[in-house]
Amino acid sequence: MTQAYLAPKETQIGHVHLKVANIERALAFYRDILGFEEMARTPQAVFLGAGGYHHHIGLNTWHSAGAPPAPVRSAGLYHCAILYPTKRDLAVAYERVLDAGLNLDGAADHGVSLALYLRDPDDNGVELYWDRPTEDWPIDSQGALHMVNEPFDLNALLAEAD
Repeated sequence: MTQAYLAPKETQIGHVHLKVANIERALAFYRDILGFEEMARTPQAVFLGAGGYHHHIGLNTWHSAGAPPAPVRSAGLYHCAILYPTKRDLAVAYERVLDAGLNLDGAADHGVSLALYLRDPDDNGVELYWDRPTEDWPIDSQGALHMVNEPFDLNALLAEAD
């Protein structure tokens, strides 16, 4: 192994499977607010997808039924990220989050994307984001990607939902 390995450019990360304390409470967030469709269910797990896909999100209570959230200062998942295909789709998701009375932890324009950050009912971090077209990504003078962490106008994003 003398040469560095790079994963093929077509490589993707598949679904996220989350330990939750209460399946119905988690469904109220991922299904009822974010709009994922229930694809399959067992007594201790539910699988949710979009567009007919078998599952993007798994929720289970196999080791976590009734458990408190993981401590902030522990190893584990920082957040899962849900990529929306259009800016309007992100705006609609944001509108649904607001209509549900949920608060954001933050929002950022990363140059490559617009991102909204919040917590699910089990205190897992969730990022809702939209990627700008790759030709619009900020490239510095050396040709390297230059991501940023800037604020953006959330009201202007909401206007996209109309």
